[in-house]
Amino acid sequence: MTAVHIRRPALTIRAGRRALERLRNQSLSPGDVHVIPGAAGGPKALGLSGLDKAIFGDFLPRVPQERALIGSSIGSWRFAAVASTDDPKAQLSKLAELYTAQRFSKGVSMAEVSRKSTLFLEELLAGCEDHILNHPWYRLSIVVVRSRGMLAHDTKGRLSLGLMNAISANMVSRRHLGRFMERGIIHDGRARTPVSKLVDFSSHEVPLSRDNLLPALLASASIPLVMAGVRNIPGAPEGLYRDGGLLDYHLDLPYDQPGIVLYPHFTDRVVPGWFDKSLPWRRGDATRLQDVLLVSPSADYRASLPDKKLPDRKDFERYAGDNNGREKAWHQAIAASDQLGDEFMELVDSGRLKDVLKPL
Repeated sequence: MTAVHIRRPALTIRAGRRALERLRNQSLSPGDVHVIPGAAGGPKALGLSGLDKAIFGDFLPRVPQERALIGSSIGSWRFAAVASTDDPKAQLSKLAELYTAQRFSKGVSMAEVSRKSTLFLEELLAGCEDHILNHPWYRLSIVVVRSRGMLAHDTKGRLSLGLMNAISANMVSRRHLGRFMERGIIHDGRARTPVSKLVDFSSHEVPLSRDNLLPALLASASIPLVMAGVRNIPGAPEGLYRDGGLLDYHLDLPYDQPGIVLYPHFTDRVVPGWFDKSLPWRRGDATRLQDVLLVSPSADYRASLPDKKLPDRKDFERYAGDNNGREKAWHQAIAASDQLGDEFMELVDSGRLKDVLKPL
């Protein structure tokens, strides 16, 4: 008797309460989608490359309409790439290739990582600034944090102590992080940000411009002790700006737009802030996420990848001295991610999406 091999799903798809009700009664249409969030997560974004290509290159263009893209860290870089061209698939491939090709020597300084990251963004977005600022459909929002107290210093001693204090405060309550940072959103001035009034932390909004686009993108991914903070963003309050994922790691925000919030993500859970990664009881707010459709690689899919996981920042240490090995593993993960995009499009086009939905 011939064995029957059943392909396990590559995607896990979860939906907030209101999105779940909606999608069980009607198929997902591109016209339903008005907001797309992008989380912090560094190289994990490479593992979503094929899914991003399907969403931005195949699915959403079926219904051209104004859409908000809001990202922190690598999420903002992905979306800047998408909005920088009329060929998002090619630009997402360029982002993945440039990111994979980065090499850092052991003990590299924060200043050197920042310098190389600046060169990366300049090469990725060369000559495309006006396209981002004038894109007919996409409205980009870049999430950053403005440092307070000891986090406003880049000397390792004071910064390390400030981070230890922030971690301790966050263990007691997430709201205590307000003593160490405030949220900034640098957004397309043609539209309001896609979230309702933010009251959890002090927050400010700044219109996106040619002058602050690259500094905001660099700041949004400036991980403390890995990259130097960005001193002053044009148009924003004075200060030292850092990775938006410190406060908004997975963008657990009060989305305020009609329809579905389509969220291509690395995992099937929403972790509010970077310091909450090791706190399993810190979960996203169900009320904030009620319109979210979270699309992520399944556990079986991740187990099929090199090292049985998506690429991540620790790979620079895991493959220390073997850049070719790391790049090979990342290229394999990037190529495999086309399966994620193919499966998403099949679920949407066949109407089977409702059959695989799980509660978020």
